[in-house]
Amino acid sequence: MSRRGWLLFVAMSVIWGTPYLLIRIAVRDVSPATLIFFRTAPAGLLLLPLALHRNALASVWRHWRWVLVYTVAELGIPWLFVSRAEVHLTSSLTGILIATVPLTGALIYWAFGFEHFTGRRVLGLVVGFGGVVALVGLDLGTIDLGAVAEVIIPAIGYSLGPLVISRKLGDLPGLGVITLSLLMAGAAYAPFGLTHLPRHFPLEVALAVAGLMLVCTALAFVLFFELIGEIGPHRSTVITYINPAVAILLGIVILGERISLGIIVGFPLILLGSWLATQHDGAPVA
Repeated sequence: MSRRGWLLFVAMSVIWGTPYLLIRIAVRDVSPATLIFFRTAPAGLLLLPLALHRNALASVWRHWRWVLVYTVAELGIPWLFVSRAEVHLTSSLTGILIATVPLTGALIYWAFGFEHFTGRRVLGLVVGFGGVVALVGLDLGTIDLGAVAEVIIPAIGYSLGPLVISRKLGDLPGLGVITLSLLMAGAAYAPFGLTHLPRHFPLEVALAVAGLMLVCTALAFVLFFELIGEIGPHRSTVITYINPAVAILLGIVILGERISLGIIVGFPLILLGSWLATQHDGAPVA
């Protein structure tokens, strides 16, 4: 990987390890639909002048259907279920469950014929999903299984999003794609978000929403498109190796979340499994 690729990789690993903390804070007072609206519509409007100035939207409009598919896979559905899940799950646990994206991606890319499985990659899948079983099973009775199941849907969406970008939108300006995508998501959630505005908007919630909008959405997606272009869609999902560690650290330091036995046992297995499952011909993907 190039130096630029590593810089983008590290930046995205840290930036996208932060939303779980901010979402956990925000959903205390803001409904999931309203939170998504606040994340997407203002961020899209913020990027719109820059996209127009760079003429980044002209070619994107002709591919609006695939931008819509990307929006549904990467933003619309995953963000709803992550926000719903974090009403009941800690930010640490949610971040770890999202770490299954490389495992899910490996299965999806294999199913579409884009990848082939070696014995080591199959072992990685077994180990990684065994880590999920350990993560949930060892803490059974203390976590909401329904909320855990909801996180499976974002993991699938986050695996499909980069694939859509690579196969259908890779030649288009990334700034134009993400600007249109954010505006699409904002428009879709406006009827639900604007009708469920919170009566109280504490400062910490406002700061969490602002951080989600400005850093974890507007800035993050611009960098993410650059990362996909630099290292490819499959490798880009490996930022989920680092995201959970950031989520755990922030959850412990800021929210006082505890490290359970399930996290201690399951998290390393998920990381090991993801590393094995995303190797190609004996070489790691990152």
